[in-house]
Amino acid sequence: MAQAIVFPGQGSQFVGMGKELADAFTVAKEVFLEVDDALSENLSKKMFEGPAEDLLLTKNAQPALMAVSMAVVRVLQQEGKISLSKTFKYAAGHSLGEYSALCASGAFDIAATARLLRTRGEAMQQAVPVGQGGMAALIGADLDQAKAIAEEAAQGDVCVAANDNAPGQVVLSGTMAAIDRAVEIAAEKGIKRAVKLTVSAPFHSPLMQPAADVMGLALAATEINVPRLPVIANVTARPVTEPAEIRELLVRQVTGSVRWRESMLFAQENGVNTLVEVGAGKVLTGMAKRIHPELKGVALNMPQDIEDFLKTL
Repeated sequence: MAQAIVFPGQGSQFVGMGKELADAFTVAKEVFLEVDDALSENLSKKMFEGPAEDLLLTKNAQPALMAVSMAVVRVLQQEGKISLSKTFKYAAGHSLGEYSALCASGAFDIAATARLLRTRGEAMQQAVPVGQGGMAALIGADLDQAKAIAEEAAQGDVCVAANDNAPGQVVLSGTMAAIDRAVEIAAEKGIKRAVKLTVSAPFHSPLMQPAADVMGLALAATEINVPRLPVIANVTARPVTEPAEIRELLVRQVTGSVRWRESMLFAQENGVNTLVEVGAGKVLTGMAKRIHPELKGVALNMPQDIEDFLKTL
């Protein structure tokens, strides 16, 4: 059986992330310095020391999460002497994590990825005025139920299924009025829980079109290499290897649904039994078994995690 390497998205960030890696491995520290240089600012200081409100900003959280993921990847490659393409069958990442997956696979270098994610974070934040859009997680709803609730809640506004994360966990995105209606409708329909999320914008909805336009220009100006490892794209739940298609799908991803459940089922159906989550947090690891009972999750974000993992190879 095979392994897939997966990369977390926004929400996994926390103050202090990456610090133990930087202290333990020179190569990890070099990644953080590379990102700092690419952005012409000391992002690693915000990551290691906070304040939390600075790290929560989308424009900071996105490149910061990528930096932690790539620090782990570099440690695996240089300290562990592993080849990603020989160790893993696929790469995939949740939302911004798709950029981390592409970077790890060699489609982008670290500096270009950091700049793209800074642009993406700023564009997504600016696409909709704060307070006009929102998101809500429907716990206990499947995708069809979530889509029906979104359609009923829209009433001329935007409301869509933004993230199909795992069975019983679908996230809606849209105008704040529609999201408020969706929470009420979900309760009326007996959905276990409907929780409004603390986010600054209605990500992965048509309201993000201005951000998609910005990313279209940014990606057009960025060289993309053929990845050494097939990356399962969020919007198709299928592997992509052609640079032109990668570019197109990353633009579509800004407004499109994150089809994570389907992506991981595709991996499982094609021989993957272990998801190795690389970077901050353990969100994707926690969803693995819910997506398929034979899928295992392993999270690598601390030095000891990496050392334990390398012993299994």
